[in-house]
Amino acid sequence: MDKLRSMEIFTAVVDDGSFTAAAARFDMSAVMVGKHIRYLEELLGARLLARTTRRQSLTEIGEQYAEQCRSILEQVRAAESGAEAMRAAPRGRLRISAPVTFGSESLSPLLPAYLSRHPEVGLDLELNDRLVDVVDDGYDAAIRIGELDDSGMIARRLRPYRMLICASPDYLARHGTPRVPADLAQHECLDFMHWKKLVRWRLDDNDGGAPARASRFRSNNGQALKQAALAGFGIVMQAQVMLAQEVAAGRLVSLLEAHIPQARTMHILYPRDRQATPKLTTFVDFVLEHFGPQ
Repeated sequence: MDKLRSMEIFTAVVDDGSFTAAAARFDMSAVMVGKHIRYLEELLGARLLARTTRRQSLTEIGEQYAEQCRSILEQVRAAESGAEAMRAAPRGRLRISAPVTFGSESLSPLLPAYLSRHPEVGLDLELNDRLVDVVDDGYDAAIRIGELDDSGMIARRLRPYRMLICASPDYLARHGTPRVPADLAQHECLDFMHWKKLVRWRLDDNDGGAPARASRFRSNNGQALKQAALAGFGIVMQAQVMLAQEVAAGRLVSLLEAHIPQARTMHILYPRDRQATPKLTTFVDFVLEHFGPQ
């Protein structure tokens, strides 16, 4: 038998004073009510009700158990009400993972607008360039750049993630402007340490991938590389979202535009849940509103 159901019927017997009254409340026979009571007594190994031909009363154990049943059933009702409320409107806390550059440059500036739109939602944004496990690591959703494996997750396509190659006017005045990828062998190319070896500085007609000259300055952070480029030290290849504003202001100059690596796919991933909460569905809709395919 369902233990919680039996506990509900037991408290009804106590509150209503008889098997018959409890049976009427649950639209069942008095015999079935008795079976639920016996199930609990066998489970506990103790009598809950002292019954005579005229009346019934709680045993000492039954009195204590009835009080505990009421407390448990109230907690269950509160949990159910809370779950219903969370599914009725965006409410609760979201945990989102995103790549460092996209998350800091593009996503995070827009999040106050989402939170203002949904005042009962809180959000934790974790920026990390490693591939997180959305389910095992406890995320509600993740932004993923690059090809996807067959994870069984729902994946909604976003705009492609584009790159730029840039240098400062001062650097180009001192070292000249590269016209083709092969010219990079004569330049300081700032190296991003998270790139895979096979794709480091690989342009469309640069079969060797990396420039012939080893990079003198490397970093695992695109912002650090951008600052080095702004200081006139070398040429940077990073995300368009990080460099576009500097190019528009003239602080950096876009280079080798015909040879920039192909844009990578980008998606927002979330677990395959047919009853996703409003906090998640509204967040996914918000991301698609701002970063969905054009």
